Amino acid sequence: MLILAATPIGNLADASPRLVEHLERCEYIAAEDTRSLLNLVHGLGIRHNAKLFSLHEHNESDRLAQLVDLATENDVLVVSDAGMPTVSDPGFLLVRACVEASVDVTVIPGPSAVLSALAVSGLPTDRFTFEGFLPRKAGDRRKAFAALATETRTMVFFESPHRILESLEDAASVLGATRQASVSRELTKKFEHTERGTLADLVEWAKSEPKGEMVLVIAGGSAREVDASTLVQQVLELAALGTGLKQAVGEIASANGVSKSELYSLALEARKTEPR
Repeated sequence: MLILAATPIGNLADASPRLVEHLERCEYIAAEDTRSLLNLVHGLGIRHNAKLFSLHEHNESDRLAQLVDLATENDVLVVSDAGMPTVSDPGFLLVRACVEASVDVTVIPGPSAVLSALAVSGLPTDRFTFEGFLPRKAGDRRKAFAALATETRTMVFFESPHRILESLEDAASVLGATRQASVSRELTKKFEHTERGTLADLVEWAKSEPKGEMVLVIAGGSAREVDASTLVQQVLELAALGTGLKQAVGEIASANGVSKSELYSLALEARKTEPR
């Protein structure tokens, strides 16, 4: 059996009794980083004699056959550095391979940065979408936000403290400076903090260079908020980053369900009035 186990995201006291039990008894453990696993085991005061396997984005494909074979006859525990395996962490390929091989897969639930940040954000939680890590490059990041311009569900993202300011600036530019949002940092740790406000407010806050792991939560929009001028502005911003005008129009039109030809005509007219 393959067992996916959530690990603490910052506070060791959040380790569940089931996690401790399986860390102690499982003979095989696949970990995103075996050093992090050993630190966790040491911190929890656990003794174990498990055979350890590293399982990360660079070797997961190569490990599949071996781990699936082991899980056919044994319990194989899978853990990531923090939170639930497969959620912006390794494990998905292994789960799929086990399912295809008719190997049982189960889960030991536990801490989640996504759900924790969503819960404390003060934004609607009845419907949400998790978008993982934002793209590193500004152009790709703006395209990602543009594709979500009419998303009505609350949106959750992971982001590095080194890029949080740039990401908030891009979000404010593409989604609107008055859109409500929150940034949670160091969740469950001693210096945990959640900053709430408009995207414009959060841009100013981020200029203080906050540290720690970040989870960005942005309120969903509505179709009424996205008028023609907003879409044209998004097209021109993408074009200014090097995307061809037709391609930019295609991406924005598809993301918002509007006519490409009409948006292209509007963008051409707007470009004529831009200062040279």
